Amino acid sequence: MKKKILLSILICLLCNCLQVYAKDKTLLFCGSNKNGLYLLLVQEGYKLKQFSTPAAAIAAATDGAAVFIVSDTYPAIDPKERITEEVLAAAKQKHLQLYVEYPAAFPGLDTPAKPLETRLERGVVTTGDFGAPLQLMSVLGIHNCYILPVTATDPLIVLAKVVGFDKAEYGLDSTKSYPLLFKQDNVFIATTALSNFERGRYGPAASMKQVWTYILARMTGNPDLTIKHWPMDVKPMYTRNAPLPATARLNAIRKGTAWFFHGRFFVHPAWAKEWEEYNSREMPTGPPISADKPDGDGSLGIMEGHTSTINYDGTQQYRYWMRADVQGEVSMALSAAGRLLNNKSYQQNAVNLINYTLKTSNMRAGPKRDPNSSAYGLIGWATPNPTTFYGDDNSRAILGIIGASAYMNTNQWDQEMAAAILANFRTTGKDGFRGERLEEKDIIKNGWQFYSNRSLVHPSPHFESWMWALYLWLYNKTKYEPLLTKTKNAIKVTMESYPDNWRWGSSMQTQRARMILPLAWLVRVEDTPEHRQWLDKMVTEIMKYQDESGAIREELGVKGKGMFNPLNTNSAYGSDEGSLIFKNGEKVSCQLYTCNFALFSLNEAARATGNKKYKEATDKLSAYLTRIQVQSSKHKDLDGAWFRAFDYGRWDYWASNSDAGWGAWCTLSGWIQSWIITSQIQIEQHQSYWEVTQKSAIGEPAKSLINTMLK
Repeated sequence: MKKKILLSILICLLCNCLQVYAKDKTLLFCGSNKNGLYLLLVQEGYKLKQFSTPAAAIAAATDGAAVFIVSDTYPAIDPKERITEEVLAAAKQKHLQLYVEYPAAFPGLDTPAKPLETRLERGVVTTGDFGAPLQLMSVLGIHNCYILPVTATDPLIVLAKVVGFDKAEYGLDSTKSYPLLFKQDNVFIATTALSNFERGRYGPAASMKQVWTYILARMTGNPDLTIKHWPMDVKPMYTRNAPLPATARLNAIRKGTAWFFHGRFFVHPAWAKEWEEYNSREMPTGPPISADKPDGDGSLGIMEGHTSTINYDGTQQYRYWMRADVQGEVSMALSAAGRLLNNKSYQQNAVNLINYTLKTSNMRAGPKRDPNSSAYGLIGWATPNPTTFYGDDNSRAILGIIGASAYMNTNQWDQEMAAAILANFRTTGKDGFRGERLEEKDIIKNGWQFYSNRSLVHPSPHFESWMWALYLWLYNKTKYEPLLTKTKNAIKVTMESYPDNWRWGSSMQTQRARMILPLAWLVRVEDTPEHRQWLDKMVTEIMKYQDESGAIREELGVKGKGMFNPLNTNSAYGSDEGSLIFKNGEKVSCQLYTCNFALFSLNEAARATGNKKYKEATDKLSAYLTRIQVQSSKHKDLDGAWFRAFDYGRWDYWASNSDAGWGAWCTLSGWIQSWIITSQIQIEQHQSYWEVTQKSAIGEPAKSLINTMLK
């Protein structure tokens, strides 16, 4: 027994000695000292010798040494990065451990003169060798990957377009794949720049860390190797369990508001023509506005934000579209922040945004400004589509401008806002539903009475419910009974249709989050046991999915009731709008469609009822959003933002990026940023939107318009 114990001790000591030896071995590095891998190895305590060519590194290496040959010119191929027969033979003779990435040439590989650029493709693990965190078919985000399409047997990782959240759900048989990491002649070969992991924001972070742990362990001969640090250019403001300072929410508000300006999203006359070029495209995306260009003041509007496409250098493209809802939402956030932070320039920007929307842009021009037109009062969807009207988008534009007016103590836009609410109301069917969208030419052709009298049932809170909330809000100011009765009917039908007959979009949680607001305001105007029961049911339903961290987990709805094309094949990935998850149970929250609106609505419910359960859910979600706000010293246009997706299991910005346009890493100055900022301000000040706008004088112009618009 003693001999066995002694033997175990000797083995442990030997392993420790080997680990110390492996750790102290000098690594040979062919590449820049600014390379991400170089910086990581230095941070991990390795000694590195640098060389300018692969041949020089191999010539200087001692027997069994580890040599890393990385790309300094990625995505361009460096002609100097050539592994010749002679170089490879010398490496074999010395028994060197080689890692070679993105080579211009390698014996036995037919490397092309130009790489293949990819966007939707992701890395897929094709071996079980990486260990428990990276099982077979695990997915990696190698963003905007430039890859050398070579042939290789038994690759460790391939690049392919696949469906799935964190694994390739349908495998690889039905999709084109390219070897991304493999071993040949005992050499690790990467057909892209895997060392670009920090700059390219490869993810999930824990998975990429595991890939490099595997490579380094085999390169250094240290099977117990661990990586203690992992650099990230974009990361959450706080870890999951770090204590939040008392000022954390206030700091989140400050940083969130400053983000509008750091990103240069306000169009400036100096580059307005450039903006118009991208804004008018079918896909209105373009490069970020450079830091040397001036920022606008809101007089020419504010753009949407970032697309979800991450470039190889970690930057993201902008969405140049000019939308009415975004203008109203941002004006509210700026007005609220302006009052809280005593910043008058914020409020002036808000004034400019509202005047741009209602007066100088085309979004309320032509028939929309003519009192004799059936389209009078409506607000166009966006400057490229000013004759399309989504009720939901109109509702958020109106809520934003009314909220901004209250924060700035002005009634200068009350006439336009009353007309906008009534314009939507008179094109709402007799059952209280309006449908997804209407077109100006049809409204003028048919007359508003056609829509007011038609029978339509459309139980989709995402499209319908916030306009119902506005009808209830205006009823409180005018006591015009049809605003209440028609809305109550629609709410009753919708609640009776829950959940099996609800039409859901990217998530069922979106629908629940949106439904809470009109239910809370229905309690405000008509506090009955039934109305409280409806509200409690919806809050309870969404809270079933609230994690201890405060996150609200995404959930797919009833099969066949989704709005978007199901992802039944790998080829469908990226072809339509869609969810952040593949199946229910995946730990992802959505800040574009769910958590942003839930925070606002839950606060309204808590303030309307005094229910402690609602307040606790609100506070947990508020703290969660404070924690996951983006911090980045490298990307100022992202610092202070919220991305659409957050994987609260990994505590990382990760999800399925299948949505065409609004994927995991998009930002949105309106939908995401503005509702989170405004809600955080109201929670910080122990207020609700209902209370902030309680003194609105919109009732008088609204009563006058009721007499003229609803004859």
